[in-house]
Amino acid sequence: MIWTTTPWTLPANQAVSVHPELEYDLIQTSRGVLVLAHALAEATLARYGETDTQLLGSATGAQLKGLLLQHPFDQRQVPIITGEHVTTDAGTGLVHTAAAHGNDDWLAMRANYPDEKPRILLGGDGRFFTSELVELAAIRGLNRQEANKVILTVLQEQGVLMASARLNHSFPHCWRHKTPLMQLATHQWFIGMNQAGEQGKTLRELSNKAVDDTAFFPAWGRARLEAMIKNRPDWCVSRQRNWGVPMPFFVHKETGEPHPDTLKLLEIVALQVEQQGIEAWFSLDGDAFLAQHAPSNAAQYRKISDTLDVWFDSGATHAAVLKRRPDLQSPADLYLEGSDQHRGWFQSSLLTGCAIDGHAPYHALLTHGFTVDEKGYKMSKSRGNGIEPQDICNRLGADMLRLWIASTDYSGEMSLSEEILKRVTDSYRRIRNTLRFLLANLADFDASKDLLPVHEWLELDRYGLALTSQLQTQVVADFDRYEFHLAVQKLVGFCSEELGGFYLDILKDRLYTSGTESHARRSAQSALYHITHALMRLMTPILSFTADEIWQTLGLDANSTVFEETWYTLPEHGLDDATLQAWKTVIEVRNISNKAIENERAQGHIGASLQSELDIYAHGAELAALTRLQDDLRFVLMSSRATVHEREGELDVVVNASTHVKCARCWHYRADVGSHAEHGDICARCVSNLFGKGESRHYA
Repeated sequence: MIWTTTPWTLPANQAVSVHPELEYDLIQTSRGVLVLAHALAEATLARYGETDTQLLGSATGAQLKGLLLQHPFDQRQVPIITGEHVTTDAGTGLVHTAAAHGNDDWLAMRANYPDEKPRILLGGDGRFFTSELVELAAIRGLNRQEANKVILTVLQEQGVLMASARLNHSFPHCWRHKTPLMQLATHQWFIGMNQAGEQGKTLRELSNKAVDDTAFFPAWGRARLEAMIKNRPDWCVSRQRNWGVPMPFFVHKETGEPHPDTLKLLEIVALQVEQQGIEAWFSLDGDAFLAQHAPSNAAQYRKISDTLDVWFDSGATHAAVLKRRPDLQSPADLYLEGSDQHRGWFQSSLLTGCAIDGHAPYHALLTHGFTVDEKGYKMSKSRGNGIEPQDICNRLGADMLRLWIASTDYSGEMSLSEEILKRVTDSYRRIRNTLRFLLANLADFDASKDLLPVHEWLELDRYGLALTSQLQTQVVADFDRYEFHLAVQKLVGFCSEELGGFYLDILKDRLYTSGTESHARRSAQSALYHITHALMRLMTPILSFTADEIWQTLGLDANSTVFEETWYTLPEHGLDDATLQAWKTVIEVRNISNKAIENERAQGHIGASLQSELDIYAHGAELAALTRLQDDLRFVLMSSRATVHEREGELDVVVNASTHVKCARCWHYRADVGSHAEHGDICARCVSNLFGKGESRHYA
């Protein structure tokens, strides 16, 4: 007993499949003796209304293998075969097998009868073009639905139809056109994966080696492509389409074998296509061509109309592009595409590269996900949930689109929404505000005469250079690994934390209150000059338009561009590890101090940070790091006074409101405000910076 949802495939039946390990029963019923899977027998008999039954015997599927069965309406017998695809989910446990109409059927037939060809009775138009079945000559020229009616009638007349009913079930449909599909075996051309070539290795072996030699970004792409290469069948490269790159073959009219002079004929056709275009083949008179170039057996061969699989076209671009252009290199450094291309372009390129050259046409593969909306749905025209890139550029600028892409972890799906764009805009604003500060404070700086050597800088400026050097090393490493989102995180964090929240915050006092051409100010500007040049280049691959703006604002070579630059060569900061660690300790204390000051401000005890006076109790490394800064510590901690006291225990910061007068120029609260009669509203430091030799600093 078998059942099927496709009666039209019964003329193509070649076997009945059973599972080798399942138990099958021979059961006497009112309608004859039936063979059913034991696990499904009770439900099947109930479905057919059979209540008076008798078990006559049992056997495994393996024991049934090879038994011959009479086809229900054709005068031929078919064998019982075994297959792992048989289940007890539904049906009878015995599966109608037509190798021409299903992959499981095809594989089962090949495993049991390797030389058996599929019974192909349908044409590409979905109609029966031939029939070896005398009883069903009436189905010739019919489509599937029409043939179903004829076949059901014949089954009923033969007395072999146990039951028929309509059933709703899933059915394959074309993903693009949403139309139902039928499976049909056809004659095709294949590239063998397991045949050894001139190098003595199979294409599969060469491809496996090529996967091992390829770098993957992200790393999980290796396992995906590796599994596909190891398990893939032979590559079917022929298509029955009226467009595409033709397969310019001539085959024997009876056997289908290629012409013995195929290579010579291929070359002749290729030259004609090169001169006349692809239509040279489609318009070619095959008979006349063979009569001219292979007259001895021309009448025995015919021109085929198959075209190449488009994946072969794209997969061969390395040969057509890289190898034919002297300004390019082969293999390519990187192939970049979506995560679905492990099955497509990545794989077809690998296979053609290995077939031609014995290795992949690339050194590395980068895989990215697809753009999805805030609900996780893939953006598509049909769904109408996309955000047009041009719209983002028109509203926010191209750099905002670039920043979103770069800040997203492309190894997974890339979410895009207006809320996400708002957050990206905030990140860009932080970067841009930092750059505005840098450029504004370099407006009166001429590097040709004002740039100081690093050893003359204040130590804080050298530390700012050290932070920038560290950032550049990390960001370049991220770029080298194509981890752009990590690079963006570091750039945004550097602008908002290391620069905005620390270095530049401290620097404002020195830039705004020191003498215009003082050593202290030129030291700061020299550091800003190098930091700006480094940042400009680091952001160029991502914020290209912003980087170009910086280039122009800095008044750099108008005949050149930032895009011709390499990474900036930062000078050595010259700080040893102990000094770098001391500054890290100072930053930690500064964070604690800021919280203490903010707490006093929240309670209304002080206003601005500079109104505070700090007493810091510390010991050990913290004490040493703080005391070495001497009076410069107050500038680092953004207070008018910072006094360090040695005391065991945890570090403690005590904040008090200053009782002194606020300097009208630097806003520090100092006892010496008004100490110069001519300048009654400013402190002695500001008087010196404006009218004297200027203050002297070493650290900050």
